[in-house]
Amino acid sequence: MSRALAAALARLLEGAGNPSQAQACQASAFTALQRRALEDLARSTGALRLKPEGRGSVYEIVSVEVLTTHLRALRPQQASEIDPAIPRRAANIAQSRSSKGRSHGHALHYLLVKSISGGVIWRGTSPEAADKQETEKRHGRTFDLSQATGTAGAGVLAITEDDDWRSDQPLWLVENQALFDRLDWLPLGAQGTVAYYAGQLPGRLLKWLACRPRAPEVIVFPDYDGVGLLNYAKLLEVCASPTRFWLMPQWPELLTTYGNHAVWRNTQNDFEAAVARLEAIQAPQEVMAMCAALRAKGLALEHESVWLGLPTPPTTL
Repeated sequence: MSRALAAALARLLEGAGNPSQAQACQASAFTALQRRALEDLARSTGALRLKPEGRGSVYEIVSVEVLTTHLRALRPQQASEIDPAIPRRAANIAQSRSSKGRSHGHALHYLLVKSISGGVIWRGTSPEAADKQETEKRHGRTFDLSQATGTAGAGVLAITEDDDWRSDQPLWLVENQALFDRLDWLPLGAQGTVAYYAGQLPGRLLKWLACRPRAPEVIVFPDYDGVGLLNYAKLLEVCASPTRFWLMPQWPELLTTYGNHAVWRNTQNDFEAAVARLEAIQAPQEVMAMCAALRAKGLALEHESVWLGLPTPPTTL
């Protein structure tokens, strides 16, 4: 309610102070929630009143000072008073006393990555070079992920939608940390980068992957359930790089032996949404066959099951 009142007071005071915007005082210019907030304020303070005019009604200000004081209490600073250079969440506090106001997301997303093998390099151009239209040769960035993984166990890419980070080796995306901690589940010959995204693919990561090709191939290995398949569908719809869903060896046998009905039931709505989207974009037949098997058995398969397969060598890429 306080957010609605702040927005209503700002519009009301702006309209009162600018005759060319007098229509802003028309009751019809406010949402139902804003009108309710203004009516509550009118009853408690008497600083404004609603009166009929023509075919509608208008808000008449009785005390600009009281309304201004209330607005200042709700919004310590107005947008025009806030330094545009400060972080968005700090500006939200200044304007609404809460960091989680409008546009409260962070500018950067930190993508946790590790190398599968040696020689994994990520390259990009520094933001300063892009701003100054200078050459990549002079200002290019190189991130040796293999070295970072060997030294610290993993690395991080600070990504923004329009940066140009890229690698010339495949990018694997895994949903749960166990698959990131240990890489002995990977097929023979696998190379490139493994990235961990913790359950749901973040919107900023999707936009980053959609903006330009980041790798020659993006390989997704999620849980075989509604959430995992919906993430795959979203990625397949927008990813600028060729995208593949990785089917673990012996997945039909693993599904029969270790499939989970509760996980299937809890993610069934996402599953149905995912299947509809995958059908619309003509996803590979082997993925659709896996979806059909999940539905027929009423089971989901968590991807940590990859370690439970029969002791046969993993497939080669």
